[in-house]
Amino acid sequence: MKAFLLYRARDVDPQAELPQHAEELVQDLELHALFSAMAAGDDFLFDVARRTVLASLDDPESIAYRQDILRDCQAHPEAVRDLFDATLEAADGERKILARYFFSKSPELILSRSVQVLRLMVGVLRKVRGIADAHGDVFRSEGFRRFFSMLERELDDDYFAVLEEHLARLALRGGVEMSLHLGKGGKGAGYALRRSPRQRHGWLSRILGQAPTAIRIDVAVQDEAGHQALSELRGRALEQVANALAQSADHVLAFFAALKFELGFYVGCLNLQTVLAEKGCALCIPTAAAAEDRALSADGVYDICLALHEDTQIVGNDLFADGKGLIVITGANQGGKSTFLRSVGQAHLMMLCGMAVAAQAFTGSVCSDVFTHFKRGEDAGLEHGKFDEELGRMTLIVNRLRPGALLLLNESFASTNEREGSEIARQIVRALREAGVKIFFVTHLFDLADGFFREQSPAALFLRATRTEDGRRTFRLSEGRPLPTSYGADLYRKIFSAPRG
Repeated sequence: MKAFLLYRARDVDPQAELPQHAEELVQDLELHALFSAMAAGDDFLFDVARRTVLASLDDPESIAYRQDILRDCQAHPEAVRDLFDATLEAADGERKILARYFFSKSPELILSRSVQVLRLMVGVLRKVRGIADAHGDVFRSEGFRRFFSMLERELDDDYFAVLEEHLARLALRGGVEMSLHLGKGGKGAGYALRRSPRQRHGWLSRILGQAPTAIRIDVAVQDEAGHQALSELRGRALEQVANALAQSADHVLAFFAALKFELGFYVGCLNLQTVLAEKGCALCIPTAAAAEDRALSADGVYDICLALHEDTQIVGNDLFADGKGLIVITGANQGGKSTFLRSVGQAHLMMLCGMAVAAQAFTGSVCSDVFTHFKRGEDAGLEHGKFDEELGRMTLIVNRLRPGALLLLNESFASTNEREGSEIARQIVRALREAGVKIFFVTHLFDLADGFFREQSPAALFLRATRTEDGRRTFRLSEGRPLPTSYGADLYRKIFSAPRG
């Protein structure tokens, strides 16, 4: 049985390796807040959110497959949560059973454990099948319809009847019947467990000679060696059956583990939607376009992690960057440039994993990966200067970049003088653009920004953080030529001209 609720044609791997730069993405885009909102206090859901958001899909069809499933989850959240609760019941029950058979290698105990696990799973499978019967007709996505069809096909009443009959026999309440023959050296060979007859021969049949003749051997209670020999004999007979049943139990458990992970992602999306709805923040299902379309536009895109932290309404921004490969962002200090940059990165990651995006509307081409190069604070443990540290991180990024990647630069190379920083940044940006990398660059390096502007490239877009005439920040960005000032004087007057108490 396969769920296929995250991928159309392959299993999910809950232990798949994350990208090498995953921690940089989490730190620079402040994704911990996103994962926490999806988890709602559950460590398992936090791990699912982290692993799924950071494992981007790279084609629009795979993204659309998840988006359709997400729409079903949004339309029928209670049914989805009931399915997820069933997987939790399976996991919790398995954990309690395994705790009673810790490190047991005895065939008889392995068989007993497997029987108990499968009995538990039969109950949970019946519950899952019941949810499918009750709600399957209202789900519309390819993923859920195939999932419910699989349950209906493979978990019919006949299946449950046969399974329960086998489990009843394998409980071995009437003892163990086996067959074997003598092999080399007079040792037993060909051990096989035999099905117990449905009716036992009574004492009258045995007296009248109607029962098969048999040799009866009684082992004294004090005969430890005899009991050990019988135990080994019993174990040899049960070994193959125990291993086969253990594999069957593992198969069912693997199904529930995969289903738990896959449904956990969508439950996390529902948790996030609930939190944002309470804050009055918008979410939209984005349009994922092909890479060659070079599409990128947004209506009211905002920093979702900032919105999760703040109680006030977060200002969103519109973006029209279709066909653009370089977006340079300049303007007033503390004007929302870094916040906007994070919102772009978050939106791409959320789109690429099939989630709803923090915007009124969002359309973007898929990218091979998302990278960030943000300025870092002072670190007393650094053996080299900040500029060397920036170059080192950039070298690692360049070595991992592929054509079609998205790179977000936040005040990179500002730790050296403007002339040197501008020249280094200019060469890196040009080389990466020639390699097919899309770049967002927040910078205070006027020489760099103005130089790109004067080239008048149709593939470049220039945004500027705006301010009012009295110096107030609007936290909105608009198209505009880079200016040779960041309005630091506004901050100076705000800080040092304030009335003293």
